[in-house]
Amino acid sequence: MKTYEQNWDIENNITNDASNWAKYRKDMLSAFPAYQNEESDPLVTAIDKAVKAIDQLRPDAEGPAYLGKNPKLTIDFDHIKHISMPSQMSTTDKVIDDTVALFEGLPNWGHPLTMCNVIPQANTASIVAAVLSEIFSPNILEGEYSWNVHRAELESAGMLGNLFGWNPENTGCLYTYGGSGCWTYHVKYALSRVLRDSRQKGVRTDAKVICSHQAHYTMLNSTDWMGLGMDNIIKVRTDVHTNAMDLAHLEEILKDCHEKDIPVASVVCTMGTTDANAFDPVEGVRKLLDQYPNNTEKYGKALLYCDSVVGWAWATFKEYDFDVNPLQFSKEIIPSLKANAKALSGVQYADAVGVDFHKVGWSPYASSCFVYKNSEEFETLLKRPGSAYLQPRSPYNPLDYTLEVSRAATGSLAGWATMKYFGYEGFQAILGGILEDQYFLRNVIASHTETVCVNSEDHGLVTLFRAYPDGVMAEEQYRKELTDPAYKEQLVKNNMLTKAIGDKLYHWFRDGKKINGRYTPYISFSTGFRVAEYNGNDTDPDAYIFALKIFPMNVHITPEIMRYAIDCVLLARDEVLSEN
Repeated sequence: MKTYEQNWDIENNITNDASNWAKYRKDMLSAFPAYQNEESDPLVTAIDKAVKAIDQLRPDAEGPAYLGKNPKLTIDFDHIKHISMPSQMSTTDKVIDDTVALFEGLPNWGHPLTMCNVIPQANTASIVAAVLSEIFSPNILEGEYSWNVHRAELESAGMLGNLFGWNPENTGCLYTYGGSGCWTYHVKYALSRVLRDSRQKGVRTDAKVICSHQAHYTMLNSTDWMGLGMDNIIKVRTDVHTNAMDLAHLEEILKDCHEKDIPVASVVCTMGTTDANAFDPVEGVRKLLDQYPNNTEKYGKALLYCDSVVGWAWATFKEYDFDVNPLQFSKEIIPSLKANAKALSGVQYADAVGVDFHKVGWSPYASSCFVYKNSEEFETLLKRPGSAYLQPRSPYNPLDYTLEVSRAATGSLAGWATMKYFGYEGFQAILGGILEDQYFLRNVIASHTETVCVNSEDHGLVTLFRAYPDGVMAEEQYRKELTDPAYKEQLVKNNMLTKAIGDKLYHWFRDGKKINGRYTPYISFSTGFRVAEYNGNDTDPDAYIFALKIFPMNVHITPEIMRYAIDCVLLARDEVLSEN
């Protein structure tokens, strides 16, 4: 057994290499970033190796839309946990190699054949900012542990407050773990405001969260985890054409709650859904909330939350001069740009807004931001007593009111860097460019009599369409299936065809199938982006519209690629039909 003096050369302040632990420690020094500026920092070497290695997984221009040359595309889930931590140390290089190997088979979000969902490739400025946050681990729980880095969150609040038409000095924001985190923060904010003693006594009253049938399913997560309960969600009918909240039905609900003295915790306006691009009429919702308030003697004021994680960036067009059209968008997409800008203008009436930079911010996961108009109210309502071991050394100490205490700066730096890099014109150019691509795609669909775009009235980023057998006039057939209950059986049959085409394309994509020398594109499908018009009350689970889905979020996508995607859809349709 060695003594302390034998383990340490105290005079030279180093360990004696004779000890086994000291040998490990010496090896470990090369696996940690240098704490000072050195010519050869092991971190620089390791990151350089890792980036070069993962770059080798990228296919060439004609390769498939996933990473790896010949990746293993199946995982043995039955035996994957049959593993123990090694007893001895490995090397950084070996772990980097093992890590890079995990990325084989992952969808390549930057590949022009990737059009499956609102999952874009992240921009370089946001990636670098996010990576830097991992080196020195700023924790934005308080100023002492984040110092200047917490400016990224504060400046984000100012930029987003300006974007939404709020007073930026009063605006606050918190970067959190996703759109569901934003939803959860809003529920907590609403309950703390409306049920005034709920933080001390718990939720003992069935306050209601009201949202539309188009609202994101995370409403179930948030009401569940916040202790309100999923049964306290009330859903508002949506218009069968626009998928927007029906204000007349909302008024019925609010009036009923008002007359029965049932507190409303919040009304959620969905501002841009993934598939239907539904925007709820926020100004009208605000007027109804003011008309039918909670009983102020017993409850606080209901919260108006905009779930705008998909649609928020359209607000960058709020001051765009559509007459001068400085970015020279084609006249065909100007109406869509105007419509989206007008729809987003309603967020000025909200109390809080959810923003995802990893969707329409082209930033890494997860960079979601819960933005609130009245920072003094929110932060006071949720404030907790201080900690015995954390001392406030700066005016900004979100540890007092956040759900998370360990708060990595990754998301805040990514979102902040994106806004600094893109600016208004950058967002306008990339969003308008997607609509330019989409206009071409919809013309390709219209050129085939057996395909029909089913969301042609929408102005969003996705194109939804159906493919029918040869000889079927798709537009006429779809119109009947949408409006006439006599065609419900055919609707269901063609829904199954749509799903089978989507599944076929996915299997081709994962199997690396080539069509005319090119790999299969990665697209998706929806199993119910809207109800049939005769199912307006949403009681018939079969009277929904299935649709194939192309999201041209990728800046590398070209008109040629989208024409090719439709060719692949028709070939998949033919194979599906030949199998039945």
